[in-house]
Amino acid sequence: MADIIKNILSKLPKGVITDAIYEGANIVLYTSDANFFRESEHYIKRIVDEIKKRVELRAESSILQKKEEAEQFIRKIVPEEANITNIIFDVQRGVVIIEAKKPGLVIGKQGSILHEIKKQILWFPQIQRSPAIPSKITENIRAVLYQNNNYRKKFLNSIGKKIYADWNPEKMEGWVRLTFLGSGRQVGRSCLLLQTPQSKILLDCGIDPAVQGKEQFPYFEISEFNINELDAIVLSHAHLDHSGVVPYLYKMGYRGPIYMTIPTRDVASLLCLDFIGVSYKKAKAPLYSAKDIQSMVKHSICLNYNEVTDITPDIRLTFYNAGHALGSAMVHLNIGNGLSNLLYSADIKYGKTRLLDPSVTNFARMETMILESTYGARQDILPPRQESEAELLDVIKRTIERQGKILIPELGLGRAQETMLIIEDAIKQGKLPNVPVYIDGMIWDVNAIHTAYPDFLSGTVKSMIFHDKNPFVSDIFKRVGSSHERKEVIEGGSCVVLATSGMLQGGASVEYFREFAGNKRNTIAFVCYQGLGSLGRQIQDGIKEFKMDVEGKEELVKVNMEVHTVKGLSAHSGRNQLMAFVNNSVPRPKKILVNHGEASKCLDLASSLYKIHGIETSAPRNLDTVRIK
Repeated sequence: MADIIKNILSKLPKGVITDAIYEGANIVLYTSDANFFRESEHYIKRIVDEIKKRVELRAESSILQKKEEAEQFIRKIVPEEANITNIIFDVQRGVVIIEAKKPGLVIGKQGSILHEIKKQILWFPQIQRSPAIPSKITENIRAVLYQNNNYRKKFLNSIGKKIYADWNPEKMEGWVRLTFLGSGRQVGRSCLLLQTPQSKILLDCGIDPAVQGKEQFPYFEISEFNINELDAIVLSHAHLDHSGVVPYLYKMGYRGPIYMTIPTRDVASLLCLDFIGVSYKKAKAPLYSAKDIQSMVKHSICLNYNEVTDITPDIRLTFYNAGHALGSAMVHLNIGNGLSNLLYSADIKYGKTRLLDPSVTNFARMETMILESTYGARQDILPPRQESEAELLDVIKRTIERQGKILIPELGLGRAQETMLIIEDAIKQGKLPNVPVYIDGMIWDVNAIHTAYPDFLSGTVKSMIFHDKNPFVSDIFKRVGSSHERKEVIEGGSCVVLATSGMLQGGASVEYFREFAGNKRNTIAFVCYQGLGSLGRQIQDGIKEFKMDVEGKEELVKVNMEVHTVKGLSAHSGRNQLMAFVNNSVPRPKKILVNHGEASKCLDLASSLYKIHGIETSAPRNLDTVRIK
């Protein structure tokens, strides 16, 4: 299997394949024989069934139909209702990317139209959904990938060569160890270094958004961490406490792959760009530049849920739905061809929300689980979602009745979209008065990314988008896109404002809070986790005045507004859900490492899991190294 390509070529007719390369762990074959290209399906299927790897056959550039003629044929055969928005020809790879509002109509029944396109023009068609809301970030990301297609082709081929050079399942043995560079008995700066005799990979690389200075970043100073020895980064989801330092690694010279889902790639890029903007607003030099974010995108390899791929000679990766945010994933690693199976759950929501389906609990194999404990203490019993939604609506209604304004500081990814769905449904059903609902910060851009990837959303929301009833483009919501429009909101009448950041650590929410805080008629409603040390946590804990830097001058802000916390709307699992997740996991883990929680919560959850299930548990500190095999 070490020479996997030679093995594949031996199973095909002689002379039909002119080139064979890797795209990561996938194998791509090129042919100059048009007839073989059209009639090769049974050959490729037989090879895939035997070697259990993804294999694609593409046509060489010499036999591809001219781009102008190929585009004419595509537009002729695809129904007009599909609403094609762009056709991009990737000549280096022999691929044509078709972007459409309704990609199902491009594919056709049982793939009939797609098959006909491939047969007639010989280009390999790939379909992408156009966002219902124009998304500059998605457009720019796709442009980066297409503009660098020659570099990407060489990069992906080099990754495949590295994976398969030493691939030998007969020699998979040794040890597995895990070092916590962040998230050990804390919420924030998630970063774990996994090592085997053959591989070094990083699981997430985030910041702690609630603190400043060196403590904001993972511990990179340890001797085991060498950026030049990293084989891969695996990113569970886009929140900054998991992704915020990744572009910095590319700034420092890392040029290896980063694995994630497609929505995570787009949203992480957006959040990291916003992180740069917040730094400038605070008159601080940013940690990295937009160029470093582009480098992250250029080296990304995106997977769907349940798609299995090799990422090093001895590590195989599968993403599973985590239910936490758009594209969020639990990371399953099969290490050493079954030597050890590790599930890094990252952040999970084991409960259905309006936006997402709950995290899955069935895995092929698992001995070790890394489990979050954001709400892992005994007292972290979250109320039912219906009660929490009713509580939020009551707070909004009460504030509007006294002619006040209500500010809901939001995480731009996931949490804000959940609140939008709740409010939109309530106004439509007459449970709330039809007052202005303003969206400020990056929320609108994240909405656009949600509309581009509805397959990652709950069945209900996906169906709404497919039937042109997209809740994110409802006329109930009004976008605030400038400082002038923000001033109008502040000076206007009763309204609801959803603004980032969720912990009042920067962004539009801080400006609204400063303006709203002194008025008793106004309300601030917290619906997401507030990190220790953050301004949001201080307000939540009852601080009545604080000092803010406003245009270089110190200003004292008094808090007279109503402060309300709605506990049951978190995108994290509550205590009962975490216990149920472990209880319902198949197979049951033999060891659980508890992280991503305040120290007391990590210890509490670890102790309870041991007492109830008899599973070996621990709550590692930062810089602890745990041998898991």
